Amino acid sequence: MADYIGRFAPSPTGPLHLGSLYAALASYLDARANGGQWLLRMEDIDPPREVPGAADTILHQLEHHGLYWDGPALYQSQRLAAYQQALLTLSEMDLLYPCQCNRARLRSLNHVYDGYCRPGRSTPTALNKSEGSAIRIQVPVGYEIYWHDIVQGQCRSDLRQSTGDFIIMRRDGLFAYQLAVSIDDAYQGISHVIRGDDLLDSTPRQLYLLQKLGLQIPSYGHVPVIKNNQGTKLSKQTFAPALPSSAPGTSIERCLALLGMSLPSDAAGAPVEQLLQWASKHWTRTQIPLSSVQVIDPS
Repeated sequence: MADYIGRFAPSPTGPLHLGSLYAALASYLDARANGGQWLLRMEDIDPPREVPGAADTILHQLEHHGLYWDGPALYQSQRLAAYQQALLTLSEMDLLYPCQCNRARLRSLNHVYDGYCRPGRSTPTALNKSEGSAIRIQVPVGYEIYWHDIVQGQCRSDLRQSTGDFIIMRRDGLFAYQLAVSIDDAYQGISHVIRGDDLLDSTPRQLYLLQKLGLQIPSYGHVPVIKNNQGTKLSKQTFAPALPSSAPGTSIERCLALLGMSLPSDAAGAPVEQLLQWASKHWTRTQIPLSSVQVIDPS
């Protein structure tokens, strides 16, 4: 696939852990096995959650594990004008409206917005004020999204029933993940998005935005995430430990095994460069496990 362009897009909210290395490796190997480029994007548009120095730490960790990206890294904090232009375009299409529903009310909806603040509904006047409001995009009734997932197979979502009108700008004035990632995937010419299946429910929202903006739509593949022994996804929120600085090859070998790849006996303990060369030659999507994988010790 000469036109294959993949990407890894971490958030600088802390150092990489085993779960994030696993996701990066899946994306990297799929790109390299298909003769493609592998780009790096730092999703640094949520300052309240960012950890000082984490972006540089992530870059060093990737290099330490032999995962070198093509070209310069893209920082979302330098792309705010593009997100603002997308907002303007969607606004001119009469798709956006302000929402001042508080968190308690939103929690009561179980993640499916009921359109309370939609234009034309009999809502209190205060809810129609845009200042200090989130901005939502309208989703038509019965709007179904279909796509073929590289790992999960055929997928569909009735976006109105699964999420309802969703936020593309937060009430604190920060651009929402769904908008920024969609705009940047198109900007970077991403052809394939390989990521964890914890983001599977984000895909129909991103497809909707890309469709409305007339932008390039990538192919998606969602690999099952790694879970700890409590059955919870390894993440910074669940205090997954940072990758050890020593023996990067051991971490790569663990992730390869979790991705369904069996190293030959003479490859065990090889330098990361050799491990990645072997894995790139032997990578196939059919070997990826279809259910979440669990690790007893994520350190």
